[in-house]
Amino acid sequence: MVSISTYRHLASGKVRDLYEVDEETLLLVASDRISAFDHVLSTPIPDKGRVLTAMSVFWFELFGQEDSGSADVAAPPVANHLIAARDDRIPAEVRGRALLVRRLEMIPVECVARGYLAGSGTADYRRDGAVCGVPLPDGLTEASMLPGPIFTPATKAALGEHDENVSFETVAGTVGRELAGALRDQTLAIYARGSAYAASRGLILADTKLEFGLSPDGALVLGDEVLTPDSSRFWPAEGYAPGSVQPSFDKQFVREWLTSEASGWDRHSGEAPPPLPDEVIDATRQRYIEAYTRLTGREWPPAM
Repeated sequence: MVSISTYRHLASGKVRDLYEVDEETLLLVASDRISAFDHVLSTPIPDKGRVLTAMSVFWFELFGQEDSGSADVAAPPVANHLIAARDDRIPAEVRGRALLVRRLEMIPVECVARGYLAGSGTADYRRDGAVCGVPLPDGLTEASMLPGPIFTPATKAALGEHDENVSFETVAGTVGRELAGALRDQTLAIYARGSAYAASRGLILADTKLEFGLSPDGALVLGDEVLTPDSSRFWPAEGYAPGSVQPSFDKQFVREWLTSEASGWDRHSGEAPPPLPDEVIDATRQRYIEAYTRLTGREWPPAM
């Protein structure tokens, strides 16, 4: 029986570990690690890696189908790196939170689509009246719906460092204008499909971060994870009211506790965050699971 030690470890990020299966195939393992404010916390969230994996599989399969929707022209399938979530090459000790994926030449750009003002986008707007060089109307506030979805890329930071929002022109200068345009178009198309589906499940997809790579023949391929609580902001549609931070199906409990007096932690101190208390761990786990069940309509745990 294959073991994880069978494969060569290639890299580890904040949440995922990458192993080489063969020259064309990689094993992408989602851990239960959780990060906040550019720190990987010492306390894991049980089942988080399984939620991220199951949600990514759901979206990869959905986007891999043609979308007829209500548009005059059907949206074509989105090529992605998923080979299998069930395969004898996936070791038993990581089954359920690991994917076999195609090896790609990853593009060093975080491709972000925003339909609402939140997070770093709010800070940029308050400072510049724009996000990543995209001018926005006056009078917007936290959680305002934008006139239309916008592409707001970011640099892909090293572990422990912070992604920096950049303009489309910066991306074009890094990867070339043609590829930058393709990244923008594909990101906005995926956001449109994802937000329409989320709306049908009573959720708002406020924004999402995607990663792409190039296959050996030069085709653009969706990689990493897709539309999970780690990479996207999902808000309940019921009760949505711009002007304040919205309830969110992600690490909101973690962020709020870390910045509260209860944690005793100063995020600007340079010190590592303290361990999370049980109630924050449990609440965060439940929000991740609820994101999966509400979006997919499937029961937890998934059969993987």
